[in-house]
Amino acid sequence: MEQPVNVKKRLAIVFGGQSTEHEVSLRSSINVIKAVDRQKYELTLIGVDKRGRWVLCDEAGYLLNPDDPARVKLAPSTHYLAVAPGHNAGQLIEIASGKVLPAIDVAFSVLHGAAGEDGSVQGLFNVLGIPFAGPDVLGSAVCMDKDMTKRILRDAGLPVTPSVTLHRSDAAAVDFNAIVQELGLPLFIKPASQGSSVGVSKVIDQAGFQGAIDEAFVYDQKILVESAIDGREIETAVLGIDKPIVSVCGEILANDEFYAYDTKYLKDGQAGLVIPAQLENRLSDEIRLIAQAAFLVTGCAIMARVDFFVTEDNDIIINEINTIPGFTSISMYPKLWEASGLDYPHLVDRLITLALDRAKDASVIKTTLQDAI
Repeated sequence: MEQPVNVKKRLAIVFGGQSTEHEVSLRSSINVIKAVDRQKYELTLIGVDKRGRWVLCDEAGYLLNPDDPARVKLAPSTHYLAVAPGHNAGQLIEIASGKVLPAIDVAFSVLHGAAGEDGSVQGLFNVLGIPFAGPDVLGSAVCMDKDMTKRILRDAGLPVTPSVTLHRSDAAAVDFNAIVQELGLPLFIKPASQGSSVGVSKVIDQAGFQGAIDEAFVYDQKILVESAIDGREIETAVLGIDKPIVSVCGEILANDEFYAYDTKYLKDGQAGLVIPAQLENRLSDEIRLIAQAAFLVTGCAIMARVDFFVTEDNDIIINEINTIPGFTSISMYPKLWEASGLDYPHLVDRLITLALDRAKDASVIKTTLQDAI
């Protein structure tokens, strides 16, 4: 009797993007591509350039300067893609040739930041009928906007950093003394919808306040002014859908003023990662339970990294939730899972499987009153 042929699924890996985290995304793609089980998946590599154009990439040489975090970039390409909505009906078309690409079975996006992590690409995947790893539209949008994240977490009774939200129209009327009276000093000022600490400033007095406000508004229409929490920076990785599991805790030991973009990605040796973090079992368990609760209440699914501050008195405060965490060689999300017994290839495989499982469960939900014509 003939053995059934093992038909590989087609996996799209999407990277780059228009956000300030473009280069981080390119670095993440390198590791995800290496980790994919080629016995199970055929790859379609899609780069998104800084103008938002989707390009079909060849695995050999799709990046320039791949080993330099500051200079890495997409290799020049003319293989631009267009999308065609419809389940498995020519989702992607090469514009110049008119060639319809093989149908994509599942997508793994590492598009960090705006226009990638905010629900927009997740919505496009839904329209194209492509299952994808990571939270759906709602969870992605909620967690991208730190103001909305805080509102939902507070409503659920979960601890968040005290903050004031400012819109661009408020900028001229910001009262430094009133904010300090409410939040104290120092302050952190950050864009509401940026990641990787882009546009974030630490303010210790009035002299630096307006410049930090102006800097944050460069990157967003809405910004947060937060109390500076004197505490340890603890991070957790969450994996799953209805019953997510949480990794061991990790701790960041930054040698700079705070864990800024350059420290994270450009300065070798400037930040130490302690995994697992040196915490009492009771405290570690409590952090992991809060991470799980935050993941669920914000509508997350499949993956997210939940970041905390832990004070000297062991108060636990949620800092933020990252729905497409970094997958670079120094990123916390894969390192936390490796320390929890799930290595990089098995983690990537699990994330892809969860994406397919969610799509299968969603397929039984009735969305129309009659069959499609």
